[in-house]
Amino acid sequence: MRRAFGLLVGLSLVLASCGGGGGSSSGGSSAPVPAPTPSPSPAPAALYAVPAQESLTQADVQQILAQGVAEAQAQSLPVDLAVVDRVGNVLAVFAMTGTNQELIVPKGPNGSTHDLQGVDVPGAVAGAIAKAITGAYLSSAGNAFSSRTASMIVQQNFPPSAATVGLESGPLFGVQFSQLPCSDLSARFTGAAGAGAFIGPKRSPLGLSADPGGFPLYKNGVVVGGIGVMGDTNYGFDPEVQDVDHDPEEIIALAASNGFAAPDAIRADRISVDGTLLRFSDATAADLRSSPAAAGPLSAAGALVSVRGYYDATAGILAGQAYGTEASGVRASTAAEFSNPDAFVLTNGAGGNRFPIRAGTDGQMSAAEVTALLEEAFKIMSAARAQIRQPLDSRAQVTISVVDTNGEVLGIVRAPDAPIFGIDVSLQKARTAAFYSSATAAAELLADPDPDVAGFVPAVRSFLNDPNALTGHYAFTDRAGGDLSRPHFPDGEVGQPQGPFSRPIDEFNPFSTGLQSALVEAAVKAHVGYVLGGPADVPNACPNILHPRRIANGIQIFPGSVPIYRGSTLVGGIGVSGDGIDQDDMISFLGLYNAGVRLGTIGNADPSIRADQIVVPVGAGVRLRYVNCPFSPFLGSTEQNVCQGR
Repeated sequence: MRRAFGLLVGLSLVLASCGGGGGSSSGGSSAPVPAPTPSPSPAPAALYAVPAQESLTQADVQQILAQGVAEAQAQSLPVDLAVVDRVGNVLAVFAMTGTNQELIVPKGPNGSTHDLQGVDVPGAVAGAIAKAITGAYLSSAGNAFSSRTASMIVQQNFPPSAATVGLESGPLFGVQFSQLPCSDLSARFTGAAGAGAFIGPKRSPLGLSADPGGFPLYKNGVVVGGIGVMGDTNYGFDPEVQDVDHDPEEIIALAASNGFAAPDAIRADRISVDGTLLRFSDATAADLRSSPAAAGPLSAAGALVSVRGYYDATAGILAGQAYGTEASGVRASTAAEFSNPDAFVLTNGAGGNRFPIRAGTDGQMSAAEVTALLEEAFKIMSAARAQIRQPLDSRAQVTISVVDTNGEVLGIVRAPDAPIFGIDVSLQKARTAAFYSSATAAAELLADPDPDVAGFVPAVRSFLNDPNALTGHYAFTDRAGGDLSRPHFPDGEVGQPQGPFSRPIDEFNPFSTGLQSALVEAAVKAHVGYVLGGPADVPNACPNILHPRRIANGIQIFPGSVPIYRGSTLVGGIGVSGDGIDQDDMISFLGLYNAGVRLGTIGNADPSIRADQIVVPVGAGVRLRYVNCPFSPFLGSTEQNVCQGR
């Protein structure tokens, strides 16, 4: 998550070409060729500690709710409270008597209502669930992030403040549009009984939340879920990091988490980005007006309420699933599924890997090539220094996804304690890189029935002064696409136009990022309608493009992916998420490079077609970036500039 705070434009242009030099590791043939069977490597020793299988009991959830209700009564603010487990199963939703069920999303700075801006629905319970999922999904045994932390890292300037205009955007800019209700990866609630009912990771009704009032929950140092509180109707974000808010929702959530609070040593306010400590909570114990011992019976304060698609109140309070078990949907891989003993995979609850390694559905990559790519990326991760974990010099932990040119998943593996949010995001990144690099991206966007979506194609072609943009002539990473998705270009530079995939700055807020949000606007709004009683839920595919499977869980616009090539032919994409964005870039880029060295068949795009060869005619000319890798990233090694020349 290393961000360039105060870089001069000239220095930005020098760094922009990281990864752009040297020869490609691809072979010269453009036709699919069978990959040689890789020589088996010696079985590596395990390097990671596996999280203990802790979980929330019914009594735990009851206590969390009672503590939150007691504080809400003391604050004189009736609220909705939601509790989820680590993989997003909703264990309870409690609505206090008198709660205002309105959920109002802020409009843009100039009053704009693009995308989710200005949404006003009686859906406060959806906001509470999204906040709880945010706390659970962004956290691990090495980092505890809240929805306030999320607010800090997704805005147009980092850190967000009136005093920081001119600085780059947040390191996870755009992550709020992940875990979407239309995602084909995220599992759906099927009732509180039956096989596979608790398989995760589950979707969120509103993606990840930037509205304070969501915290992770821990037992014995192990993240076991999240608590979310909604009651003031304003589903917003905090644009000013230099003051301290008195936010009753956050205070109530803090009270609810008593006994299940994140360890102090791993909270966001112990983790710095470019020398700036992140924010975990503006609420403190001094703000509490209740005592945990004073928590009374829930029945006197309100009732459990059903939330369509997420929770059935007739089943009562539920116990959470222990992460790492078959029933949770995420578990350790078997030797037959993946060679590294540290690997975890997604499972179907009956022993089957949901995304086993396989050959591309387009005939372009073999299963052996996918295996080698995932193995090499996993090795890079295992040697890399984490950027958002405590203690310092921990190993990076991420999720790695590989897709073919159809967007079909060819394999997903992850470290034991990687944050859950990175599962969906790594797949978004892999698909985005493959989609933007394809020959048909422009045609598919132009065919979208929403003229707002289609309008981004002529915008990018005009901006780049390239009438053939998005037709496969250049290889795009998420970092390159992200450059074009910022409300200032170059990122943060006041007085410059917005990137062609973004909204103008006077229309921008985190609920409307541009093409990313426009692609999923209709699906998210339709799903909210379903939650509130509409006739049908959205399908397992977010955008309304010709081939929605190619980006079926939405696109992502912060770094951590590269497209995969065989010579000059695009054959897929690899995405990485869960640690710092530069680490994510490095693991995808070097993982693919090393797989190419190992096999001699697939590899990174030739430097001549990488997006960092594009000079945007803004000012004296600004070069896009391809990947940015950490300067000295490996544990036990002094190797520097590890991506240079590759």
